[in-house]
Amino acid sequence: MENIDDLVSRLAEDAGVIKPASHPYVLSLKLIGAGAIYLGALLAFSGLRPDWLEKFHSIWFVAEILALVGLFVVTSLSAALLGFPDQFQKRNQVLAPIWMFTLFMLLLIFEWLFDGHPAPLPVHNFECTFSIALTAIIPAVWTFYALRKYASTNYRLAGSVSLLSAFSVGALWLRLHENTDSINHVFEWHYLPMLIIGIVGLWLGKKLLKW
Repeated sequence: MENIDDLVSRLAEDAGVIKPASHPYVLSLKLIGAGAIYLGALLAFSGLRPDWLEKFHSIWFVAEILALVGLFVVTSLSAALLGFPDQFQKRNQVLAPIWMFTLFMLLLIFEWLFDGHPAPLPVHNFECTFSIALTAIIPAVWTFYALRKYASTNYRLAGSVSLLSAFSVGALWLRLHENTDSINHVFEWHYLPMLIIGIVGLWLGKKLLKW
């Protein structure tokens, strides 16, 4: 019979070196950085809306963009934390997208209420949702790919916030590119679809992140 010490040594040699998982904050920074680079590339290709300098003098537009950036950041962080079985014991940060999305919607409601001179609706509608979803595919793929290397036990929620994070990148791109000021259009075709995307993410998380 093989000596137990020799057996342990041989098994240890065969096991190889296991690379420790990145800290969730590091993973979230990678996701945020990749999203920022991707957004920059999209805008470099498509161009900014022609009145972008003027729009950044509008407090409501700036607040909307900052809230959308905030939503992207907190969903990226939440997705990274959900990659770990215990969410790194940071449940408040995991659930932060709920509060951020609520704040974002309240901001849009106030923006609509204080819109004294409503802009005309653009001639298109669902094309915007389709464009956002299309541009969200790439960040969704890399986020799900990154999370599959971890061990999420909340795969439904992880899938939901991952898709919301990706959709936020697409929404940021279109808001900075599309030359429209109709808050009714933006609310209906840019942001309300996020609710559907979140539900789809619950299903997709079960399909792709369950282990």
